Amino acid sequence: MPALKPTLILLVATFFLSQYSQVTHAGDWPQILGPNRTGIADPDEKLASQWPKGGPREVWRRPVGSGYAGIAVVDGVAFVFHRIDNREITEALDAETGKVIWKTEHPTRFRPQVGGGDGPLCTPTVLQDRVLTFGAQGMLTCLDSHTGNQLWQHRTHQEFDASEGYFGSGSSPLVTDTHVLVNIGGRKGAGVVGFDLQTGNTAWKTSDEPASYAAPSLVRLNDKQYAVVITRYQCLLINPTNGSIGWSFAFGMRGPTVNAATPITWKTMDNQHHLFVTASYGVGSTCALFTPTEVNPEWNGTDSIASQYCTPILRDGHLYCIDGRDDGPPGAMTCVDILSGKALWREENFGYGSLLAADGKMIAVKTNGTITLLDVSPQGMKILGQSQPLPGIIRAFPSLSRGKLFLRDDSTLICLDVSP
Repeated sequence: MPALKPTLILLVATFFLSQYSQVTHAGDWPQILGPNRTGIADPDEKLASQWPKGGPREVWRRPVGSGYAGIAVVDGVAFVFHRIDNREITEALDAETGKVIWKTEHPTRFRPQVGGGDGPLCTPTVLQDRVLTFGAQGMLTCLDSHTGNQLWQHRTHQEFDASEGYFGSGSSPLVTDTHVLVNIGGRKGAGVVGFDLQTGNTAWKTSDEPASYAAPSLVRLNDKQYAVVITRYQCLLINPTNGSIGWSFAFGMRGPTVNAATPITWKTMDNQHHLFVTASYGVGSTCALFTPTEVNPEWNGTDSIASQYCTPILRDGHLYCIDGRDDGPPGAMTCVDILSGKALWREENFGYGSLLAADGKMIAVKTNGTITLLDVSPQGMKILGQSQPLPGIIRAFPSLSRGKLFLRDDSTLICLDVSP
């Protein structure tokens, strides 16, 4: 393989610098896809180099209700968002034992247009002693992370005339130092709405776009924070303090399709910012160069990656992703050169699911309940361990905190020890 270009040598380091300004503690997993919404854990996180034959040791398990919302973990507290009967419930658990610290709930009548899942889809977002949840019927709730007391709440579907969509609201809120940005899909200019983090007051509204299931991500450009938001048919760059749109480009397709993978961004040593987005259903992927006011595609297409909701892991100039769809043939684990968009290898019939990365390794959590420890490189993939700790279908994103892997299906939440 030819030597890496100089701009790629510092890719990973500059990648992290281009992301969140918020400070998290070592080992925290405060939101969907971890500290920076990249699927990459804190640099101090360590994983075992292989798993025993029976899989990682189970620390605890407990019953949960329906939903595909992942677990947020901050300061040793695991935040769970699920549905039991006609209630959406947020619980704070001791991450070491699974014991309940506090619980709060609100009623729901949600029924999906497609499929049978009626629970919440959005992973809680935790920042500044606050927990933000976004229910399937658009109930946006801000809680005190220590007590569970409700600080403010919005019925966003009613307030902003938004459709529930096929499966209910599924775009996890993005929280900055001062604002909460939510992909609501409301009408009359309320496609994306910003709320004041402290008061809950509506700060701004922007876009006429319907909502997607993709969580927004944050990027820093010229010492200012911006949000990359994928809607039903567009990719937007939004100023999260006032809602102004810097640029947009078409991304998505009409018909029975969804956009669900989180956009990822990075900065190269020459101070250029890049963006990658992907979707299935014939939409494909786009890699683009961007500034606060302009975006220019570098490559796009469906040949290398067209992933339904698996957010790729970016490492050393390469994307690692499960290509394909949950509701189609078994997905293919693939490695793509980020500069050219060319696939370097594909492991067919791998199975669909989600990825997280830590300590130079990756963990794949497949929808059939199988979890796999992987060593991946541009040369190929090696399986270091595999087990099936849950018999049910896993669609919730996994979480990793202080050597503990948190997984859930529609009935059970488990904590596994994956540390060295």
